[in-house]
Amino acid sequence: MKYNFDEIIDRKGTNAMNTDGFREYIFKAPKDMVFPYKDDEFIRMWVADMEFAAPPEIIEAVKERVDKRIFGYSKVFDPNYYLAFSNWTKQHYNWTFEQEHLVTSPGIIPALYELVEYICKPDEKVLIVTPSYAYFKHAADFSNIELVTSDLVNQQGYYTMDFDDLEAKARDEKVTLCIFCNPHNPSGRVWTPEELKKFGDICLENNLWIISDEIHCDLLRNGVVHTPLAKVFPQTDRIITCMATSKTFNLAGLMFSNVIIPNDEIRAVWKARHYDFENPLSIAATQAAYEHGHEWLKQLKNYLDDNFAFTKQYLEHHLPEAEFRIPEATYLAWVNIKSYLPNEENLPLYFANNAGVLLEGGNMFVDNSDGYIRLNLACPRSVLEEGLKRICEVLKKESDMKSDCLVGQD
Repeated sequence: MKYNFDEIIDRKGTNAMNTDGFREYIFKAPKDMVFPYKDDEFIRMWVADMEFAAPPEIIEAVKERVDKRIFGYSKVFDPNYYLAFSNWTKQHYNWTFEQEHLVTSPGIIPALYELVEYICKPDEKVLIVTPSYAYFKHAADFSNIELVTSDLVNQQGYYTMDFDDLEAKARDEKVTLCIFCNPHNPSGRVWTPEELKKFGDICLENNLWIISDEIHCDLLRNGVVHTPLAKVFPQTDRIITCMATSKTFNLAGLMFSNVIIPNDEIRAVWKARHYDFENPLSIAATQAAYEHGHEWLKQLKNYLDDNFAFTKQYLEHHLPEAEFRIPEATYLAWVNIKSYLPNEENLPLYFANNAGVLLEGGNMFVDNSDGYIRLNLACPRSVLEEGLKRICEVLKKESDMKSDCLVGQD
């Protein structure tokens, strides 16, 4: 089957965060916040879900489950779910895990909130690398746990870990947990086995627990290979792995994620305190994704690769001073536009008002991210082109105004 990623799908009237919730989420504003653009006129490149229909194989599985007609309390009892998921990880990452280590959660974010509480004592600290997904910080804040950050090293858009700084932070006896993103969001780095080994050694030798958020692990550029952190350290039970189909197959609203907890004590706490019933439609959809989603994902990756190549070429031509590197994973472009707007503090508001584009700014990624915008490229090419056109036009205007001011000063 040839899947159509160019289709424009109207999401209005579906309670979509993308269309109905952007004021509250991006701007922390009420629903009556007014912009120069009507809601239908915005190009939406912000929240990390896709503008593509879920695979028809998944939709059919959900319909079949609906036809059962009863939606009572449900959990994952069928062993075929574990087989589907473990076969997926074996085929794609040459890695599997014990069935008894698998628990499920309504999402990785809720899992982070719970795990920080289960693992950390009140006076302990959580370590993350920055820039970082903001909910890593929020999970620590929610439990009143102090956050410690280690800045990634940025070399023209290519991020690496500062292992000396990481080790210095990890040696603090109060630091007991590291929340890690593999692949990394927002930079899109796919950490190499060597990087993962060095990182893991630092954490484990200093008795840290590690939560490895691997939600983007399926969304790789062609030719790139993802390595689960736990695969590098098969002898430890201190690495908790989080994976999901939510990003891969655009199922975020179904609220279903996998959490692999090898440690018996932490898993026992989870099972004692976690409300572990699941949406029956979510179970059906996720199992179908793992069983039947391979070809759809292959075609999606090809489409995303083309979108990234298009974006790079477009920015190089129209915004030569912007810094952008095609990421090794994710469908998110991390673009440095500091040379165009060095003093703009609220980039999302700037682009909403001046370009009619909804996007996320570096301020949403904790630290070490000033001057960046994050663009969601998981959209039809026509939408992507219009969004880039608007962004480039407004920044080109800023650049021209700056040049005119300099000429006037002369």
